[in-house]
Amino acid sequence: MSSSFGKNLHLTIFGQSHSSAIGVTIDGLPAGEEIDLERLQRFLDRRAPGGRAYATARQEADRPEILCGMKDGVTCGAPLCALIRNTDTRSGDYAPFARIPRPGHADYTAWVKYGGYQDSAGGGHFSGRLTAPLCIAGGICLQLLEREGITLISRIASIGPVEDRGALASSTAEKEFPVVDDAQGAAMQAAIAAAKAEGDSLGGVIECAVMGLPPGLGEPMFGGMESLIAAAVFAIPAVKGVEFGAGFAAAALRGSEDNDPFAVEEGRVVTTTNHCGGILGGITNGMPLVFRAAVKPTPSIAREQQSICLETLAPAPLRVGGRHDPCIVPRAVPCMEAAAAIAIYDALLERRKEKR
Repeated sequence: MSSSFGKNLHLTIFGQSHSSAIGVTIDGLPAGEEIDLERLQRFLDRRAPGGRAYATARQEADRPEILCGMKDGVTCGAPLCALIRNTDTRSGDYAPFARIPRPGHADYTAWVKYGGYQDSAGGGHFSGRLTAPLCIAGGICLQLLEREGITLISRIASIGPVEDRGALASSTAEKEFPVVDDAQGAAMQAAIAAAKAEGDSLGGVIECAVMGLPPGLGEPMFGGMESLIAAAVFAIPAVKGVEFGAGFAAAALRGSEDNDPFAVEEGRVVTTTNHCGGILGGITNGMPLVFRAAVKPTPSIAREQQSICLETLAPAPLRVGGRHDPCIVPRAVPCMEAAAAIAIYDALLERRKEKR
């Protein structure tokens, strides 16, 4: 399985949704870096359901066990391995989907790929549960980036038809619902509740901005920052699209409207607008790196859906029971930060190699 990422920071995620544990190994972390484990736990808690009405009823503590790679809270240069025990599993809920694939899930494609031997309980290795170890790695990278003066902020830009208002200018991480405009956040939660009451679900868009990036990170073509971040972000289940800067809206602009004029502020080269999202030619230009990711509606819904039996190829309508998020977007916000932080820190390590 393609469960590894990184050129300088080698990351591998392992486990399944209902296996005894899930986890991550991280090779390439510099030695001597102190990691605030309490702060890391707070970051992981943002991804956990936490009893919220818009989240799954599955309750997992998501407390990582650091098996190696750290001594007294400080990295020691050895590969770091961390795992999270799975404790609240109900695998019986998923027994029918071994032969009747759920629409919108990877049940069918996994069955084709692995000849029917895949673990379908909870979605197996395809589950959003695997974003917990992603957040371990990303939470560590966020702390390391901050020491370089680089910070990531994010927000829910929209859920269903409801859009946030105002510009993303500061962190929303301490908010119960991470939006700029709290009134719009309340409207989003109402939309989620309405969809849930109808046995349905909603998707949305998450926006992230990376502040303090130096110019010169990334490479042209396949090593571009867009490519690196998109590759990491697309590892998050349910992500269906990523755009940078003006993104798809740039297609409707003229060059005179989309180009970012250069200027100098306090001896530093800047652009007066940021339609490029802080990246030109795959390389950071020193402006905030801005991207948005589209997250599809949770495919597990209570409404009856049409499927087939893989053994007989006969029609087989189904209803998905169990415990599922009516909207995965709020819990995906820290996952987006984590994915971006991993990609950016990997690029930062590459830049350090080039300067030696």
